[in-house]
Amino acid sequence: MARFHRLRVAAVDRLTEDSVALTFAVPPGLREEYHHAPGQHLALRRTEDGTEIRRTYSICSPAPVPGGEGPRTLRVGVRLVAGGAFSTYAHKEIAAGDELEVMTPSGRFTLDPAPGLYAAVVGGSGITPVLSIVTTLLERAPGARFCLVRSDRTAASTMFLEEVADLKDRFPERFQLVTVLSREDQQTGLPSGRLDRERLARLLPALLPVDEVAGWFLCGPFGLVQGAERALRGLGVRRSRIHEEIFHVDDDRTAAAATAPSTTATAPFVIATAPSAAATAATAGSPYSAHSSAPVRSTVTARLDGRSGSWPVREGESLLEAVLRNRPDAPYACKGGVCGTCRAYLVAGDVRMDRNFALEPEETEAGYVLACQSRPATERVELDFDR
Repeated sequence: MARFHRLRVAAVDRLTEDSVALTFAVPPGLREEYHHAPGQHLALRRTEDGTEIRRTYSICSPAPVPGGEGPRTLRVGVRLVAGGAFSTYAHKEIAAGDELEVMTPSGRFTLDPAPGLYAAVVGGSGITPVLSIVTTLLERAPGARFCLVRSDRTAASTMFLEEVADLKDRFPERFQLVTVLSREDQQTGLPSGRLDRERLARLLPALLPVDEVAGWFLCGPFGLVQGAERALRGLGVRRSRIHEEIFHVDDDRTAAAATAPSTTATAPFVIATAPSAAATAATAGSPYSAHSSAPVRSTVTARLDGRSGSWPVREGESLLEAVLRNRPDAPYACKGGVCGTCRAYLVAGDVRMDRNFALEPEETEAGYVLACQSRPATERVELDFDR
């Protein structure tokens, strides 16, 4: 069960004009709880004017060896978001020596290091979890290779520039780096411009044998991730080899690109495991997706950390909101259907998910839902957060 602990900020490093890296010191007694897989994320929490604010940020440091001592430090990257309550606080106020409330790691955008060829397409701050994935992979699996295609606005806005360059120096034969700048010409390399579906469909086969890649990792804005996934599917890549995480959903035009009629996107959100178009369609037509949007008087029963309870769901409430009124320890971060922290198993009843940018097709088919986006479609609904 995910829990919050207060961790000391060991360092605040400026990466670019609009991004910083926060390093947390993990005391010996908590290192086992903060054991993480490469690609997982942390939720950070603070209270401002009586309002709790949570944001999720990916861990960029390498993962500890399974079964060994947990990490002594954890490092995350934070990019400034216009009007962002937490990112502004991180950039202007957090200093070394401060303590922050940090949730134990979660997330399924991960890779178990093994020999083989792997690749990633990332945009902007989408480099953060992939930096942990590629570093851990190359250090632990001598027979592994990795191709990283990254897109940024300009060279000055590129996060973790030195860290990626260091990987190229350390593993010159096993790490391939391709950089595309959308708003700045490069003296060498690829022409500037966006990495859309058509461009990726031409570029990726020229870089590596697409059909030999054991795992594709797509991370960044919704448009980039969706375009890359469609390009790969058009090249014959099986869905099971594509892993996705969305870092923010920009606007209604992005939402319109999703195939589920109920999916909307109106504000930026941090960190997430994103579904493909097929995943969103599967959610819309799943057995627990109601066809009616009429409110239903309902009771939710939730199992959480080994204890169960039943409570009424108020009109207009999500199931997460109903549970939180009675169990403040229920897990969540973004409340926007993006991060997947509130994932729960639907034991009984039917629900309607308003949007889903976090669950893979296999998860929705197995009966998992996002509690923050789920509304009751039957009089009784039962969720299991522990499963």
